[in-house]
Parts: sequence; C-alpha cells; structure tokens
Amino acid sequence: MRPICTVRPFALALASGALLVSACGGGGGGSEGTGTMRLALTDAPACGYDHVWVTVQKVRVHRSDDASENASGWSEVVLATPQRIDLLEYTNGNTLPLGETQLPSGTYTQMRLVLAANGHAAPFANAIQPTGGSETALDTPSGAQSGLKFNVDMSVPANQIASFVLDFDACRSFVHTGSSDKYLLKPVIRVIPVLSDAGQRIVGYVDPALANGDTLVSAQQGGVIVKSTPPDSTGRFVLYPVPEGTYDLVITAPGRANAVMTGVPVVLSGITTVGSDSARLNPPSSASSYAAKGAITVNPAPPSIDAAIRALQAVAGGPTIQAAATLADSASGAYSMTLPTAAPAAVAYAASAGAFSFASAASGAGAYTVEATSVGTTKSASVTLIDADVTRDFTFP
Repeated sequence: MRPICTVRPFALALASGALLVSACGGGGGGSEGTGTMRLALTDAPACGYDHVWVTVQKVRVHRSDDASENASGWSEVVLATPQRIDLLEYTNGNTLPLGETQLPSGTYTQMRLVLAANGHAAPFANAIQPTGGSETALDTPSGAQSGLKFNVDMSVPANQIASFVLDFDACRSFVHTGSSDKYLLKPVIRVIPVLSDAGQRIVGYVDPALANGDTLVSAQQGGVIVKSTPPDSTGRFVLYPVPEGTYDLVITAPGRANAVMTGVPVVLSGITTVGSDSARLNPPSSASSYAAKGAITVNPAPPSIDAAIRALQAVAGGPTIQAAATLADSASGAYSMTLPTAAPAAVAYAASAGAFSFASAASGAGAYTVEATSVGTTKSASVTLIDADVTRDFTFP
C-alpha cells in the first residue's frame, strides 16, 4: 500500500538516541562533497485517538525516485536502538530532535521508512489507542520489510546544514476497517524546511472554553492546511514551523461557527503573535451541526478503498477554507463529517490588536463543498446543511 503524502511528500524518522549512518554505494545526482541533513519530528492533531505509537528501525534515502530496495546508491540512517514513540506528544509547537547525518550532497527524491515488526501482544511496536478504547496493533504490511516508500524533494547543499521538520498528520494517517476492526497505517506527512530559529511560527490564544481537545487551529493557504494544532489546556496555541508567507488562520470547534483571520503574516525574523492571555480568539456559536456523509465506491472494486474526503467552505468576500477532513472506511467506503450550520465568521489580522470581533458572513450558512479523492481523481459536490444530515456518494472512476 503506497502512503498518501501532501505538500512535499516525505517520510519520518523517529529516534532520540544516536544515529548510525552507512553509505551503500554510489549513485547519480551530480553531487560534489557532502552536506548535513538535520531532522526533527512534529505531529498534527489526531482525531479520536489518545495515543499513536511508531517504532522505526532505519531510514533509507536515494537520489532516484524509482530505485529498487536492492539498488546501489542508498544511504541509511540506522537507529542505534529503535525507540517506540508516541507521536501525539509532539503537537502545539513541540518538536522531537531526530539528530543529523552527513550525506553526499545533492537532491534526494526517494525515502523509505523501515518499521520494527509488531509482536503478538501489547505493547506493540506500532499501535494506536482510540479514545476510550484499548491499544490496537497497526497494520503496516510493507513497513517492516522493504519500508514505506515516499517520493521526496529534498536538497542537501555541499558543506551546509539542511534542516527539516517532518509533520506527521495523525488525523489522516489511519484507516479504520469496520469489517475487521483493524487500523491501517497510511502515512500523510509534510516536510517543512526550517530556515530560521527566530521565526516561522504563529502564537495565539483562544477562549478557555475552546481548550477542550476538540478545537483545531490551522494556518491555511487556498483552502489547504499547511500547519495545524490543538490549543493546549490554557487555550494557547503554537503553529511551528510554518513557511514564510501570508496565511488564513482558521479555527474550527464543536458548537462554533468556522472562523478565519485573514492576512496573517509569517516571517523568518520573528514570531507572529495573535492576541494575548487577555485578548483571545472566540468564534461565534453555531445553533446546530449536521453531518455530510456518504459512501465511496471504486470500480472495479479494489481489495480496499483508498479515499480522502474534505469539506470546504467559502467565506463571503474572503477565502475558501478547509473546515473538516476524513478518510473513508477502507472496507465499506463510508465517511462522515459533522459541520456547523452557522455562516462562517471572519476578521482581518491587525498587529498588536487588543480585541477581536468576528463578523458573520452575510451568506454561506451551512453551505459546503464536499471533495473526495481516490484513484488519482478528485470529485466534488455541494451540500447545504440546514436541519438534517446530507448524503453525498461518490463513484470512481
């Protein structure tokens, strides 16, 4: 099963101890000399999980995106002692330093993540614990053999350090198969280059009532999430690292309208601060919420259904934002997303603002576009949630 990757596809390496490196032969790429690859790990929020554990044995990189596992030219980052790590400990600006290694300089286009094999009883090397449930082994059929394969685009200059943070999206990386009650690992990972320790972050505060574990704060561009996090127990949130640019800061929470702050800058030279402990973001309430749901059908029928679904909402006179995302059940193809019926609310970014007043849009109440992607094709359908759930089915191709 080939993993799903977004932005720049990348694989993650997990370790907090020493890293051992061996170069496995030559290879192309036109490199001269060596450079240093420095890696850290972070995680986006998980939806409905208390713990997500992954154990990695080694990471392999190659300059060819179609090199076989036995080809020459691989460089390996081998963990001295594979370590079982709970990914959900690394949200809200927290990162796990993975170490650094010297490699032949050049551009690497393939990475393979080799996982430790699961045993027959908990604690499993790779496992998930749904909220209110027990530890369940992750199904990683290729991870412990040839490795999970990712196409990447990662440049390592000669005589320089190239730093990257690997952002594992735990909310979209696990598929629950209702028929067998298994969880499949299908990693969705972003790689974000770190160009400055001083900036590339947004720090802000939401109303304490939203510090409940169900709120999501994200930096988006064109309806695509670049970085997201839940706020901590005080309502403070940190989005890091975020590439330099201008973003829509989006807040989604149960019982609230989807809220967006437009024009939020991210710079290399400093931290972008939104509000303070006494000036907090507090989206308007939504009187009700309903589900956009349905089923994905793929013809001819595959062994398992691989489909990602998201809900987009247009803000009148402003951007389109992603309001929710999920994966279809790999056995039945069923999906469901609960969305507020209230119109989206917006406010423009202002440096050093002492208060925030979200203005509800004049239109757009309960109006969404449901977008489904499977077998390399994306289809969409409009839904309007007013007083009942709405069903939208998709058939591919």
